[in-house]
Amino acid sequence: MSKVYDFIVKDKAGKDFALKQLEGKVILIVNVASKCGFTPQYAGLEKLYKKYNDQGLEILGFPCNQFGGQEPGTQEEIGQFCSLNYGVTFPIMQKVDVNGDKAEPLYEFMKKEKTGPLGMKRIKWNFEKFLIDKNGNVVERMSSLTKPESIDPKIAALLK
Repeated sequence: MSKVYDFIVKDKAGKDFALKQLEGKVILIVNVASKCGFTPQYAGLEKLYKKYNDQGLEILGFPCNQFGGQEPGTQEEIGQFCSLNYGVTFPIMQKVDVNGDKAEPLYEFMKKEKTGPLGMKRIKWNFEKFLIDKNGNVVERMSSLTKPESIDPKIAALLK
């Protein structure tokens, strides 16, 4: 596996979702949670999605309950929360682990491609972001502190 497109993940209904279908798009992959201090980033992510989706941006949110138990809900509860509170229209995928023995293989790949500070592989907290170019390469990893609006110029550049 050498590109993000090589992976198959699960959508919110638990059905296979081949990332190959996003080939040629810029993708922002984020591990999300409903009860986190960074949860308001949903609004910024949705703003980016609305601005760039028709130009080839896809955002995938992967709920994760590994950080302070901040995503305890069912798949349905998570979807309702995102929609009602933040008007989220980008895909929220199946809840996953991003670290440990049961980590989603896509996350294992992305962490290997782009390590965090000091070469750290593990995801540090909710709302860590991976930016993928049109060729399926992981071009950048951003911390939870990176606000979605600050990613705007990077997305615009990759979409050109």
